[in-house]
Amino acid sequence: MSEAQIDLNAFRAEVRGWLADNLPPELRQAHKRATSVFVEKEYNLAWQAILLRKGWVAPHWPAEHGGTGWNETQRYIFASECARAGAPSLAPMGLKMVAPVIMKYGSDAQKGYYLPKLLAGEHYWCQGYSEPQAGSDLAALQLRADSDGDHYVLNGSKIWTTHAHVANHMFCLVRTDRDGRPQEGITFLLLEMATPGISVKPIISIAGDHDFNQVFFDNVRVPKANRLGDEGKGWTVAKTLLEYERAAAYAAGLIEALAEVRAAAKDAELLNEPTIRRRIAELDSQVRTIHAVEDMVLAAIGEGRDPGPASSMLKVQGTECQQKIQELAVDVAGIYAAPYQYEARQAGSNTGYVGPESALTATARYFNGRAASIYGGSNEIQRNIMAKLVLGL
Repeated sequence: MSEAQIDLNAFRAEVRGWLADNLPPELRQAHKRATSVFVEKEYNLAWQAILLRKGWVAPHWPAEHGGTGWNETQRYIFASECARAGAPSLAPMGLKMVAPVIMKYGSDAQKGYYLPKLLAGEHYWCQGYSEPQAGSDLAALQLRADSDGDHYVLNGSKIWTTHAHVANHMFCLVRTDRDGRPQEGITFLLLEMATPGISVKPIISIAGDHDFNQVFFDNVRVPKANRLGDEGKGWTVAKTLLEYERAAAYAAGLIEALAEVRAAAKDAELLNEPTIRRRIAELDSQVRTIHAVEDMVLAAIGEGRDPGPASSMLKVQGTECQQKIQELAVDVAGIYAAPYQYEARQAGSNTGYVGPESALTATARYFNGRAASIYGGSNEIQRNIMAKLVLGL
């Protein structure tokens, strides 16, 4: 159905009304207290179960795999209404990242097994890409995968693995060949975190959160049937997945984040302060630009095309705007941002905290947001991609 045949106002009203009736207060509160893009698993899956019953879990999936069949405008309206209502985000590693590459590169058996479980929330995924000596230079990864009959035997480690401590599955890049060009010896595997030989060590962030981990592999046996794509061709799969990771929908969340900062500035009687007004106006303009770029990317994905360098443009603009909003939130919080305590954020004002509630998360979001311009491929790398593919440099 074309956009001309859809009453978008009626669609927005439907989404808004459904959210008002079906988004529980405890999930709104979980979103409000979240300090990173990853809401805690229990809230994440609780919201996914509610969306599943409605059929709205994966708006960006093709209808034949359980998607909604919405066009990009409907998907944007849905995302913006979820942000406006304060709905927690769903974990992106499964639904938004590994699912599209399973659809593109997976066998019929893999699609039939993984996609329904992804949709239902039975599989909760983490991403095994970065290593202690391979971050933005991902081709330098060294996690060994030696062939042994119908299995690969994995030895090495991954780091900065978000939610590995609660995930039951991982999509992982491994090195199956150590000769030739580094990119040509990489293979893409799907594995279970309960496999013997896998251990997880927590990494606590400066914000006091436990999102990150280091994962160790000690003679871990993974069936070759769990390989996605051909052996040695994992770099192609990985690049496609990263385009989907970088093509995250930023605009709706940025609009609501900026609205929260504007409301906090109003409560603090700072809206008439010239510097604050100028920064809010500049950020508002930047968010509108991001919205335009996002439309390009979502249109490409909706048509089954890889977003290409436009996803790098979106990643750079989206993450850097996010960081500027977080910086402004800390400045608006003023002295109340300084005595940030993890316990106060978890318990609210019951611990004797007397400042505005918006300040409880300001510093933690600022700290966590520093990583946004690094993960998914650092923004310096994204600018190199744009220089090469767009400008021909």
